[in-house]
Amino acid sequence: MVRELTHFIGGQHVPGASGNFGDVFDPNLGEVQARVPLASKSEVEAAIANAEAAQPVWAAFNPQKRARVLMKFLTLVQDEMDSLAALLSSEHGKTIADAKGDIQRGLEVIEFATGIPHLLKGEYTEGAGTGIDVYSMRQPLGVVAGITPFNFPAMIPLWKAGPALATGNAFVLKPSERDPSVPLRLAELFLEAGLPAGVFNVVNGDKEAVDTLLHDPRVKAVGFVGSTPIAQYIYETATANGKRAQCFGGAKNHAIVMPDADLDDVADQLIGAGYGSAGERCMAISVAVPVGEETADRLVAKLTERVRKLNVGRSDDPGADYGPLVGQDGVNRVNNYVQIGIDEGAELVVDGRGLVVEGAENGYFVGATLFDKVTPDMRIYREEIFGPVLSVVRAKDYEEGLRLADEHEYGNGVAIFTRDGDTARDFAARVQVGMVGINVPIPVPIAYYTFGGWKRSGFGDLNQHGPDSIRFYTKTKTVTQRWPAGLKESNAFVIPTMD
Repeated sequence: MVRELTHFIGGQHVPGASGNFGDVFDPNLGEVQARVPLASKSEVEAAIANAEAAQPVWAAFNPQKRARVLMKFLTLVQDEMDSLAALLSSEHGKTIADAKGDIQRGLEVIEFATGIPHLLKGEYTEGAGTGIDVYSMRQPLGVVAGITPFNFPAMIPLWKAGPALATGNAFVLKPSERDPSVPLRLAELFLEAGLPAGVFNVVNGDKEAVDTLLHDPRVKAVGFVGSTPIAQYIYETATANGKRAQCFGGAKNHAIVMPDADLDDVADQLIGAGYGSAGERCMAISVAVPVGEETADRLVAKLTERVRKLNVGRSDDPGADYGPLVGQDGVNRVNNYVQIGIDEGAELVVDGRGLVVEGAENGYFVGATLFDKVTPDMRIYREEIFGPVLSVVRAKDYEEGLRLADEHEYGNGVAIFTRDGDTARDFAARVQVGMVGINVPIPVPIAYYTFGGWKRSGFGDLNQHGPDSIRFYTKTKTVTQRWPAGLKESNAFVIPTMD
């Protein structure tokens, strides 16, 4: 039976009224399991209006009371972890364990946001001048929006919503129409936790919904995660309309492997980082850069052995290393890139095309693919594949490996594997990439640091979660005050000074 999904506006489920719907597939079987309404401009405007009406009430909650709502939400989500993970897995295709990780990493940002009483504290200077005190305060922007991707249907919405709500804003979420059920359930749980109706709204939709959020003057800030062309479009459109914007795009994350690294450990790490979640991660390692021919030969041999043993299966199979891609378009894209790599002269070591999973023959499965002797001029190196494909680019020395990461148009994440502290320290200081791992293949920072890439991986001055998120979702007001004792000899025609 095909489920009919809704929007969540003003604290209640609202059926779609546009007449336009999108299909939500079961990626294990290749079958439609739900229909999601695609909001019209008026439906998005209704969500914005509800958010605008509810926001002053929420902003009037003191920071500690807002934190308590988030704490209650944490408990509710943790209590439903199993069912939420199963729901997420059924629409996205990542394994249950990976789905739980998706949710947990989102909850870690909610945990960070519960510290909002401390995070909102401003500055104060007593006696800045004769009888003059100066202090600052951070206040909410009003209505803010999040436009989030299919590959993390719990984590990214919570990364956006947690700091936005903690700082007193109302939030309008436009999740991916590919896997919208978990965001809708999160909206219900926010309401159950005590969030006033209308403070958190979910509108499903396509470009019409996105453009409405970008152009409506009541929306003061927009956060986005997705492909680089869309990130650039949203950033430019939002800022042209006077909004704050933080937009994160594509990636081509490198792992530099030095000759002194433990290659067995490196191979194990690269298998998880390159093929986990079927490679549908913006922080996936898609390029391994062994330094020196001997290092490369040994690493490729170890990778080949491990890649061939990977178990690709249904997302609800506890023995699966990874599940299907989210859609047939992803399968077609990956297969096309594999053929491009072959045509351009890369050495195809393991070919994952044509994989069929027994009992799920129509599912969106692609086996793990490994290329060797990839060169920087090849498309499979330059472009983001977003699938289970790992490319090995051989570097003759450390400087060449560093240069590869530096000169790529993307600058999201990078890793180096080495036992030499001096090399690691030099790499961390010099590499032109936003997030760096040292013997850590996927360097996603913990929640109280900020997440964000450089170059064409990120648009905007402030990153996701951590202190940057508090700055992004608030505006600073600075107050200079003088009380009567300091006014007796003042000259009203002269700008006050701090003498």
